[in-house]
Amino acid sequence: MSEKLKSIRDQIDALDKRLVTLLSARARLAQRIGKLKQGGVYRPEREAQVLWRAKDMNRGPLSDAALARLFAEVMSACRALEDQTTVAYLGPQGTFSQEAVLKHFGGLAATLPCSSIDEVFRQVETGTVGYGVVPVENSTEGAIGRTLDLLLTTPAKVCGEVMLPVRQCLMAKGRKRNEIRKVYSHTQSLAQCQQWLARNLRHAESIPVVSNAEAARLASQDRRAAAIGAETAAALYGLNLLARNIEDEPKNTTRFLVIAEHDAAPSGKDKTSLIMSTRNVPGAVHELLTPLAVNRVSMTRLESRPARTGLWEYVFYVDIEGHQRDANVARALAGLGKKASFLKNLGSYPAAVT
Repeated sequence: MSEKLKSIRDQIDALDKRLVTLLSARARLAQRIGKLKQGGVYRPEREAQVLWRAKDMNRGPLSDAALARLFAEVMSACRALEDQTTVAYLGPQGTFSQEAVLKHFGGLAATLPCSSIDEVFRQVETGTVGYGVVPVENSTEGAIGRTLDLLLTTPAKVCGEVMLPVRQCLMAKGRKRNEIRKVYSHTQSLAQCQQWLARNLRHAESIPVVSNAEAARLASQDRRAAAIGAETAAALYGLNLLARNIEDEPKNTTRFLVIAEHDAAPSGKDKTSLIMSTRNVPGAVHELLTPLAVNRVSMTRLESRPARTGLWEYVFYVDIEGHQRDANVARALAGLGKKASFLKNLGSYPAAVT
């Protein structure tokens, strides 16, 4: 058995050597591309294509998600050789927004935690950072109103999206669940774990705080307290993970948008995001959306929100399949421009690799 084990380990060592050689060769090619490009080296459409191709080639045993994460880190390392562009996100460290940044840009991207969604937009708009990541909707809690309001007025464009499964964890300074008397977390996280808490910590008081990272900080100061949040927060604040995946809805997912001064070129699997409004008369919304149906453009999202301009007036946030350079999408946008009283194109970008 020992000889067989040694043989397998020798094969792994040989593969590791090949991996190092191949990764270095890839990095050198990425450097050459960076020198030939005009502007930054991050191209969301190209990186999405790399991830889709890796998933198509995958035959296991690694999951598609694991393989995508590995490739994201490889691209992050290659990008860091040429580009030190910073990514702003809703902080502090240890939040799900930071996890979305890590998933999309990789662990070697420079990041800037911000105190509010407004600040993330401001950092991008002023050119202080190259990119921002903001939450836009949650599959159980609905739209993030502040993000929608800021999209209405910002000059920034959408150049990407991130779908992040929300995996809530219980963490504490101690190791015994029966000693916990207080549970800190953001209001949304407490709501998303309400049934689990009722079954497993019914004697503990649930205390809402401003963020899951703040909850982890408070839990690190009290052995009879725990926090609910992302697994990354446990490492940051020296906490033990007492339970994973305690969310009541296992398919709970938050969608994030990546904003920048530009959108993305076509990738082959794209979305385009729009904001529009129409007159408040019977049948107006149906007529407004007719150009989409006529040009066979699929709508994946329609969200209405009160406008700031007057009583009972609404704006509509619409996501459609396809890139604005696609012929049918271009025709649909031209038709919408004729029918809408207001139309804002937030940009086209690769659909999230899930």
